[in-house]
Amino acid sequence: MRAPYACDPAASRGRRYPEGLSTFRSPFQRDRDRIIHSSAFRRLKHKTQVFVEHEGDYYRTRLTHSIEVAQVARTLAGVLGLDTDLAEAIALAHDLGHTPFGHTGEDALAELMAPYGGFDHNAQALRIVTRLERHYAEFDGLNLTWETLEGIAKHNGPLTGPLADPKHAGPLPYALAEVNAEWDLDLSTFASAEAQVAAIADDVAYSHHDLHDGLRSGLFDEDDLMGLPVTGPAFAEVDRLYPGLERMRRRHEALRRVFGRMVEDVIAVAKNRLEAAQPRSVDDIRAMEGTVIRFSKPLYQELKAIRAFLFQRMYRAPSVMRERARVTAVVRDLFPLFMARPDLLPDEWRADVARAGDETALARVVADYVAGMTDRFALQEHARLTGG
Repeated sequence: MRAPYACDPAASRGRRYPEGLSTFRSPFQRDRDRIIHSSAFRRLKHKTQVFVEHEGDYYRTRLTHSIEVAQVARTLAGVLGLDTDLAEAIALAHDLGHTPFGHTGEDALAELMAPYGGFDHNAQALRIVTRLERHYAEFDGLNLTWETLEGIAKHNGPLTGPLADPKHAGPLPYALAEVNAEWDLDLSTFASAEAQVAAIADDVAYSHHDLHDGLRSGLFDEDDLMGLPVTGPAFAEVDRLYPGLERMRRRHEALRRVFGRMVEDVIAVAKNRLEAAQPRSVDDIRAMEGTVIRFSKPLYQELKAIRAFLFQRMYRAPSVMRERARVTAVVRDLFPLFMARPDLLPDEWRADVARAGDETALARVVADYVAGMTDRFALQEHARLTGG
């Protein structure tokens, strides 16, 4: 049963380019399906989550991460009476704008694009779904509903106005500003509960799977996790219930308890906050001065301790930092090369180059191309073009 504060597909603000309704899919279902069938979504298969994609078959990629986020989002949305298709669509789209090599590639590209309006993967996701996917006869992009675009833009909170996170201070990324200028996404308010669900599902998914991938990589072991909040009690419970359990089963049993703890906490907090606020519409959710979908304060603090551990032992591990330096050099080499030699871009990008009237416009074309690369293609092109 849909809650009164849920987004109703029948009351959607529509699409930038009007289309007839489907006879068997809601507008939000169509958004989800278009995202799944997009080229950008398929490319996530070969993009880094933490470990560079080719380093091991068992590590998460951006694609497997996005699928896990969507699963959590759909579960949470269903329990809370929200539109599960919208929550899933936003979850599946949230990382479409990521560069090759994960946040390392994004940091490098953002530095290179600083003179040209900056680079942000959330804004780039909007650029992809409104401009760069070019498969339909009547429009560029996927022509998603306003609600899905809103969720992609501000699932992490308002981007302008007094409620915006201070880290968003300064001009909007150009990709976001362009979309918002064409269709106002109400950037000063919070997003729908469905978008908030997608955001917290991202936190749940990576908090769980980074532990799993870190263990598999050998950067730390189960004994290291015994002294941490959440993970320590989870392993202790497994040891009590299943003494002598084989290592991989023990690991799985403990980490699924960590996963369950996070999901149950979010549901309990959301129910309490919704009961207290009594929102009667999705606009009531947007008008609130904070999110309704969040971790409890105690669990949030415990997860901060886990993230601090992961930052030290995994994200900044010497082997990971060596790889970060290597792939940063790849992006730093490719961008100026294509700026100086746009004729090296594939034929299908030549029209965009021809329309680029100045250096800034050309830089944005080059950024679109480099950001869309997979890890392996970026490495292959770098070797081919530089001999390195």
